[in-house]
Amino acid sequence: MSPRPEVRRLTEAREQSLSPYAQQSSLSRGRLREEEPCPIRTAFQRDRDRILHCNSFRRLKHKTQVFIAPLGDHYVTRLTHTLEVSQIARTIARALNLNEDLVEAISLGHDLGHTPFGHIGEEVLNQLYPGGFHHNEQSLRVVDSLENKGQGLNLTLEVRDGILKHSKTRASLLGGDWKTADTLEGKVCRLADIVAYVNHDTDDAIRAGVLTEGDLPLSAIRVLGLSRSARINAMVTDIIDFSWSARGGTDDATIGMSSVILEATSTLRDFLFERVYDVQSAGQESVRAREVLRRLYDYLSRHEEKLPRDYRLPVEDRERGVVDYIAGMTDRYALRIAEELSLLDEKVTQSRFPLD
Repeated sequence: MSPRPEVRRLTEAREQSLSPYAQQSSLSRGRLREEEPCPIRTAFQRDRDRILHCNSFRRLKHKTQVFIAPLGDHYVTRLTHTLEVSQIARTIARALNLNEDLVEAISLGHDLGHTPFGHIGEEVLNQLYPGGFHHNEQSLRVVDSLENKGQGLNLTLEVRDGILKHSKTRASLLGGDWKTADTLEGKVCRLADIVAYVNHDTDDAIRAGVLTEGDLPLSAIRVLGLSRSARINAMVTDIIDFSWSARGGTDDATIGMSSVILEATSTLRDFLFERVYDVQSAGQESVRAREVLRRLYDYLSRHEEKLPRDYRLPVEDRERGVVDYIAGMTDRYALRIAEELSLLDEKVTQSRFPLD
């Protein structure tokens, strides 16, 4: 006996008590392909579950965030980053009376298209592939075209929009390059992404000995706090306070930060680029990672037969298939495939990279 449709409808009815600016699942703009609704779950809950159970989500546990092949067990991976973004976004959404299911789905899916070796992999593929490469666009491609044996996950347009527009360039945090998501929930996820990586990357850099607590910019620490929990609490509280109008719908709704917290967060982020990201990008492991990806790209572009069948596209799109295959690899899988194809010479393999 199938569950009664009223279960989903009761949840949809409860959503009517959310902020007037919240995106109700019953008012979703729909999916790329029409399908019967689930009798139990709302459209956004269904999207969350599809993302959570897909292969690309599972592979995030073996994808680099910042530090390549760290020796410790407590460094952030792309998976733990994703879970932290989801927690932060849900906290903000609940406080602002927005749709938690929507922010959870966007958060869990936002980095599905990230490459092996973090942003280094993204940089290499962007240089090599004539069409360019950006992980947010690849995340959308994953859920639209690559998952589910090429059928995609058929997510709602609101979740797809939030995934596409979550990414932030190196420019100012809320500057003109900010591609505005269509929903407040999408905007929440983008800020939650920033809050998560600025704070866990700071902790990882200290854990790795790249920084000490005394190195952190005093102007930022005085405002945000020294510990990770204090900094996250300061940022999240400020986002909620600054965006409070989104809760009641009495004024123009906005999601953002106060000028004081925004400046402190920007200072800490700029410091990380200077002292951590740029330094790691020039390190030996990063140089070797670039070489691994370049050799994989070159070899697979010339040997289509080495691509899995699902990635063998028509000749005019062959490089697209190569990019899709490489972008989906975990760090260890990229290294293993490169080794199996005899693409790694002694100079490349003399590193801490695990080849299992």
